[in-house]
Order: sequence, then structure tokens, then C-alpha cells
Amino acid sequence: MSAEQLSATLTWTFNSPCEVPSDVSETLIDGEKALHAFKTIRDVAVFTNKRIIVRDAQGITGKKVETYSLPYSSIKMYSTENAGKILDFNSEVELWTIIGHIKILLGKKINIREFDKIISEAIL
Repeated sequence: MSAEQLSATLTWTFNSPCEVPSDVSETLIDGEKALHAFKTIRDVAVFTNKRIIVRDAQGITGKKVETYSLPYSSIKMYSTENAGKILDFNSEVELWTIIGHIKILLGKKINIREFDKIISEAIL
């Protein structure tokens, strides 16, 4: 991985809670359980007891799918920021990992404090 890739920030937007898709459930390893799922712009993010899985549909048809798997053990620090009252619609979560920085924007249907608890329970 190049220095440019490491310094780039990966950004995801989670819009609202949703059901865990069956095709994600089929990829879980022994002892891994899906705990929470959130709709992204085109697909879904699933929080298990071991990692975060983000499916990112690509292209016009969305048939090409890139899957990200972030083990909680790679998260070294995180921060949360609630949305403001005027012209600030998204809450923000930032994850600092062993390979780079990830920003997660949360839509107004996701309670930032509940999300904060999900991250805390996973990594602490």
C-alpha cells in the first residue's frame, strides 16, 4: 500500500438501520454474529461481534460489489460528533485504524449515542 493510499480518508454514509441481508450472513465465520445493519447509499454496512462489513455496489447496474472488512482489532481510536441544529444534517464518526482514517456520516435516522455505544462495545 502506498503512502498516498494510507493518507487518504475513506468515507461511508450510513442512512438508517436495516435488516441484515442473507448474503452477508452467509459469509460470517464460525462464532461470528451479525448485530446491527445500516443502509448505505447503495448497499449495507453490517456490524458483527468481530468486524464491520461494508458492501459497496459499483457501476451503473450495481452488479459489481466491493466488500470491505474492518476487524475491530485494527481500530486504534475513534471520535463521534453529533449533528448541529442548522444546516448540519449528519452526525460523524471517525475511526483511526492501523492502515488509515475512516469517516462515517450518519443520517438523521441513526441515533449518534446508540451508534457510539455500538462502537464502544465492539472495541473496548
